[in-house]
Amino acid sequence: MTDQVLVAGAGPTGLTLAIDLARRGVAVRVVDRAASAFQGSRGDGIQPRTLEVFDDLGVLDAVLAAGRDLPVMRAYFGGEFAGERRMAEPVAPTPDVPYPNAWVLGQSDTEAILRDRLAELGGQVEFGTALVEFTQDATGVTVILERDGHRETVRTRYLVGADGGASTVRKRLGIAFEGSTDDSIRMLLGDVRVDALDHEFGYWFAAAADQPMTGFALSPLPGGRRFQFAAPLAQDQAADLATLQELADRHAPALELELTDLSWVTVWRPNIRLAARFRDGRVLLAGDAAHVHPPTGGQGLNTGVQDAYNLGWKLAAALAGDPAPLDTYEPERRTVAAQVLGLSTALLDKLVDGDEDAMRRGPETRQLGISYRSPAEQGPLVAGDRAPDAPLVDAAGRRVRLFDLFRGPHATLLRFAPTPSPTPDTDRPLSGRSAKDASVGDPAIHTVEIRRADDPHHPAATTLVDTDGHAFTAYAATPGTQILIRPDGHLARRW
Repeated sequence: MTDQVLVAGAGPTGLTLAIDLARRGVAVRVVDRAASAFQGSRGDGIQPRTLEVFDDLGVLDAVLAAGRDLPVMRAYFGGEFAGERRMAEPVAPTPDVPYPNAWVLGQSDTEAILRDRLAELGGQVEFGTALVEFTQDATGVTVILERDGHRETVRTRYLVGADGGASTVRKRLGIAFEGSTDDSIRMLLGDVRVDALDHEFGYWFAAAADQPMTGFALSPLPGGRRFQFAAPLAQDQAADLATLQELADRHAPALELELTDLSWVTVWRPNIRLAARFRDGRVLLAGDAAHVHPPTGGQGLNTGVQDAYNLGWKLAAALAGDPAPLDTYEPERRTVAAQVLGLSTALLDKLVDGDEDAMRRGPETRQLGISYRSPAEQGPLVAGDRAPDAPLVDAAGRRVRLFDLFRGPHATLLRFAPTPSPTPDTDRPLSGRSAKDASVGDPAIHTVEIRRADDPHHPAATTLVDTDGHAFTAYAATPGTQILIRPDGHLARRW
């Protein structure tokens, strides 16, 4: 039997892709060489755009219930309490941005929620199953898997390497992983219990405000008493609980902190890299297999999730006979990954240099401004841009959001009333496969008619009412405007 898609790697990227494919009816198999699921906080910052992705995939409620907002950080300099700071000031939701703030949830908890959602769709992760080798031809990929010393040869239409920075898939393809590694900087990251501290807050201990690399930070993890620990690690220091305790005794002696239960620990070095290509024929790369980020700014996990969200519907289109959308995956996502790497690297440089605002996080980290627009596209909201949310009212007076209407494996055509009858040109995105419209693939397209509250010519029975004008404003629309929204919540075309 031939699987339609084989995903190597069951982290957030691979799981997101598997969920998106499974809900489209695509037969997907997920394997991971690890014997069991990862346990640790690692990528614990979920950005607003990723929350929107999770909304579409049906896991947002679980993520919000399990996580928490960004904590206020209590700063101690030279052992003395220096006040409270925020990495980012909370922003109130707006009609077009319902989830404007980052959310905190340990990566293993996020992965557990995604695995549960995949199980609801009939899928599962095969742990302890390593991808050993593969070859590809014009119609598919032949893959050798190994489990418990036994090898299995499988055939798949497409193979996706979401198998981390040390990706076997990328290495087997011989794709260069361009970038640099700085061995002069080592960071110790881990999950530890600290009962003496108020778990509602985060903590930053340093010699002085302009010397952040002299101390350590503790960020509270949702549930229990655990904190994520982050500190510079000297070459002669071990990555263990004793080292963490020594740092706490040195920088916060008056607090008499006792650190216990080190459940996850890793040593991170600035290994900042970008794959030269994200695709080789029927084999594609996503997540850390394609780009590795510094932990500053909380960009890595989020960029991987959005790789998968961009890729899922394009793979489904290719499997249905339309390869054009899949051709856009690499140029769109590699460009974004390069931009995000620049942002997270700049934040790391600020931290190393001791900049006063090194711990601040601005709106650029929220990933809401990521766009695939071409240089030729001009205007406030054009093809490639994120599709904003907006509240509407249906014929029964019920409030509904555009995000509710977008949710699911389909494209959406917004028609702002009054609109003309379909013409050969306006109907083209529904039936044509021209190069301009190829970015929508061939999913079902749901049509949404939107009218202003003061438009008497279109009965509410056939249209949704933009009672407060938010939809017309967010989409820079006028009567007659039509906008096609891709399955991944970006504009495909407007006319």
